[in-house]
Amino acid sequence: MLSESSSSVTESSRPSGTDAPGPEEAGPAGTCPSEVYLKLKERASVCAAEIRKYRGVRLISHIDADGITSAAIMRLAFERAGIPCEASYIRKLDEPVMAQLLKEREEDPSRNEDILLFTDLGSAMADYLVDHRLTAVVADHHQPSGRPENISGDSSTFPFHLNPHLFGANGSYEISGSGVSYILASALIGEKARDLASLAIVGAVGDMQNRKYGKFVSVNREILEEGVAAGVLGYGPDLGLFGKQTRPVYRILQYSSEPYLPGLTGDEEACIRFLEKTNIAYNKEEGARLWIELSVDEKRKLITALISYCLEKKFPSRKAESIVRECYTLLREKQGTEMRDASEFATLLNATGRYDCADIGVSVCMGDRCEAYDRACTLLSEHRKNLVNGLNFVKEHGVEQMQNIQYFYSGSEIKETIVGIIAGMSSSLESVDRRKPIFGLADAEDGIKVSGRGTQDLIRRGLNLSRAMTEVSEACGGVGGGHDIAAGATVPKENMEKFLKIMDLYIGMQMK
Repeated sequence: MLSESSSSVTESSRPSGTDAPGPEEAGPAGTCPSEVYLKLKERASVCAAEIRKYRGVRLISHIDADGITSAAIMRLAFERAGIPCEASYIRKLDEPVMAQLLKEREEDPSRNEDILLFTDLGSAMADYLVDHRLTAVVADHHQPSGRPENISGDSSTFPFHLNPHLFGANGSYEISGSGVSYILASALIGEKARDLASLAIVGAVGDMQNRKYGKFVSVNREILEEGVAAGVLGYGPDLGLFGKQTRPVYRILQYSSEPYLPGLTGDEEACIRFLEKTNIAYNKEEGARLWIELSVDEKRKLITALISYCLEKKFPSRKAESIVRECYTLLREKQGTEMRDASEFATLLNATGRYDCADIGVSVCMGDRCEAYDRACTLLSEHRKNLVNGLNFVKEHGVEQMQNIQYFYSGSEIKETIVGIIAGMSSSLESVDRRKPIFGLADAEDGIKVSGRGTQDLIRRGLNLSRAMTEVSEACGGVGGGHDIAAGATVPKENMEKFLKIMDLYIGMQMK
């Protein structure tokens, strides 16, 4: 159960000194810290002081890109501070996992000399930690749940809880788990943590925290500016499609799912014809051209053609404009690799975590560009094949429509760790009703894994998947949580139909 391992684009967001599309240079200088950032820093100082009292740290983190970067940030901080750290990476934190941590300490009392640290999870376990008198630091950004006295900003029963929701911020888009870890690392080692801002941004991109406004805001923005000042990050308007560092241009169009490009997505020949019509050479002597190999004029020409194409296809202007987004570059990484682009880096990390190799992703984050990177690339290739197969499953079997929700049940055909990604990708299919949230269900060892995905339009209508998953799963004998736009749960298999019926009613009440 616990695997272990030691140790909208605006002019103001354009990088200064460049007239080209692309986030290759630093952005403008940052501003004074916000009130929320200051409160988080103050709480982080309390947490860091507690950590220093112990011999070492027992770190538990999530397996997605945000959890992996969170763990890597803290492990690098502990390494620089000379603090021993033992780490585990888990799919979910529940009472059985907590019971195993308790058992570890009962069987080996010396483990009590190490403080527990939870990153990118833990805020739903406040009551358990208090009730079992476990001293722990929680650095999370998910919606906390528990008794009010344990999840308040001034809690005396659980004072080592670092979470933006405790201070009036939204962990869905204002700061990620890796951002919270970055603040804790900064409290622990000061300026020596500044370069770790790049990993915080990768984690935030992996959690899609830049989607709501088309850029980072709030504390995420402040962390971004710190990374810019440290010389590790650049940002600016660029093509908003995935794969600019590593995919041939025609493949970028072919595999685009956000946004879905009708007539282009999924059709290689159509994408090549589109490039030819735009007078952009897609090949060179050495092979297909990458986005980063296009000239400034070619990039502008292609972006203009794509926006025009979307408008011709009757895209809403806001969706057409999403062809250009604020993008984020890790300036110290090699051009043409996944690590150079925050979105591609996050996908690489997700591929390791989804296949029970989060430790490989952490090693890449910590600088391994040999064995760990090669293994991560192999996992990424497998991940992409599984995503294609998963999406094809949904296309073939369709989506079941209920009054307020839609869902697909994949049984064991889709791995439980990627069913949420498939649910998100399925939103672009013509058979999916974008007026409803979509739920993907897959068999898991301990029941049925459910992943829900919404849109910003649905959130504006009242959707909150975090609350829905938490309350409906509990009513069905399961456990769940997450964010307003994306959340997950595990429920007993025999209660799957009950879960769907109650969820349909619950979402209907949210969005009435």
